[in-house]
Amino acid sequence: MNQTFTFADRLKSAMEQKHMKQVDLIHAAETAGVKVGKSHISQYVSGKTVPRAEILHFLSETLDVDADWLSGNGGNAVNLETSPRRTFSKSTKLDNVLYDVRGPVVDEANRMERNGTHILKLNIGNPAPFGFRTPDEVIYDMRHQLADCQGYSASQGLFAARKAIMQYAQLKKIPNVDIDDIYTGNGVSELINLSMSALLDDGDEILIPSPDYPLWTACATLAGGKAVHYICDEQSEWYPDMEDIKRKVNSRTKAIVLINPNNPTGALYPREVLQQIVDIAREHQLMIFSDEIYDRLVMDGEEHVSIASLAPDLFCVTFSGLSKSHMIAGFRIGWMILSGNKAIARDYIEGLNMLSNMRLCSNVPAQAVVQTALGGHQSVNDYIIPGGRIYEQREFIYNALCDIPGISAVKPKAAFYIFPKIDTKKFNITNDEQFALDLLREKKILIIHGGGFNWDKPDHFRVVYLPRTEILKDATGKLADFLSSYKQK
Repeated sequence: MNQTFTFADRLKSAMEQKHMKQVDLIHAAETAGVKVGKSHISQYVSGKTVPRAEILHFLSETLDVDADWLSGNGGNAVNLETSPRRTFSKSTKLDNVLYDVRGPVVDEANRMERNGTHILKLNIGNPAPFGFRTPDEVIYDMRHQLADCQGYSASQGLFAARKAIMQYAQLKKIPNVDIDDIYTGNGVSELINLSMSALLDDGDEILIPSPDYPLWTACATLAGGKAVHYICDEQSEWYPDMEDIKRKVNSRTKAIVLINPNNPTGALYPREVLQQIVDIAREHQLMIFSDEIYDRLVMDGEEHVSIASLAPDLFCVTFSGLSKSHMIAGFRIGWMILSGNKAIARDYIEGLNMLSNMRLCSNVPAQAVVQTALGGHQSVNDYIIPGGRIYEQREFIYNALCDIPGISAVKPKAAFYIFPKIDTKKFNITNDEQFALDLLREKKILIIHGGGFNWDKPDHFRVVYLPRTEILKDATGKLADFLSSYKQK
């Protein structure tokens, strides 16, 4: 039996086992961004030709068979029913993990890009592609110190970096912080994962806002805990609903998560709201985790207050970093600060140290610029005042979205996101992910649907307003045109 015939025979056998037809392989190739057409598949099935290596790999993965076997190596064709293959599935720990900021809609956008389609990406807070520059002094410092950053640092980070962060904590009035209470990380994301893994046992509950930054829910779930979502109320500036929080606290609740300034809503919580959360945490003896990565991106003359400054008797973990404030998302430098009553968390801190040691250390060159970044000119301040890019883009996107029939929004006070509401009855929307896909395919605009932020109704989506005003004007014009005739099927 020649190789061509053996391959065709095995291909057809594998297709039968998977209940797949030629058209199914063509659709799978389109989804995967693999260039293989109807004529190619037909020739493979008929035995006229065999595929090149990358196509063979695609076929073997799609059909769940070994590539060497499929290619005909080994001689005679094999009956798959009598020769089952071991398959490898993802861990069941991932069954309830969601991270749609880089999820199915983004996958479709990537597929379209590979096929040559330009996509306007309003899905992720990545400043660099939209022309935001890292301050020159930060770049200079990294270049100057790079030769001295070739080895590991201490697991918690460089002394100079942690000293600067400790001084920053003092400015934020965060109590009872010394240098050993500072941990640097490869962005806040790594530290969220580390902090959840150190805390949660199976069945433990943690209160997380809805909508949330989905990494919090994902990391809590992956650690074995149960994320219990408390509602943030759109009618009250997206502030946490205190009564909802109180209803959801029980004996298994270990901690509460706060995202302030908020992603995805752009809300900024005033001191009196934070005090109410502290009061609840105090009453129920909860830890407080506060994600404050956008604390230097506050507009309208408002003040950001660290919740840890109001809770010296509680154990708090505060997260921040330079990715957003200094436009260096790719450098991956964030930190967490332990504060307050650390005596009640000695064993937890030991767990943090174990996990911190296991990953050796965070990015050392990025750590080397922390001192300069926190102590030098804060160029971000120029962006968030009237006339500054972020401020003016915020003004434009809010007004432009509210001018579209069927769209409303709460004006964000911080960060660079807006979380508009869509009239689901007007557009017959029952699936917000489908809405995002339909918009992507028709107008080549990528947004993230509200469900990607653990919002349980199909009536919101998040827009990143980092692009320049003229780009946002084009995007909102296309959105308005899309919605003028849209009815979800």
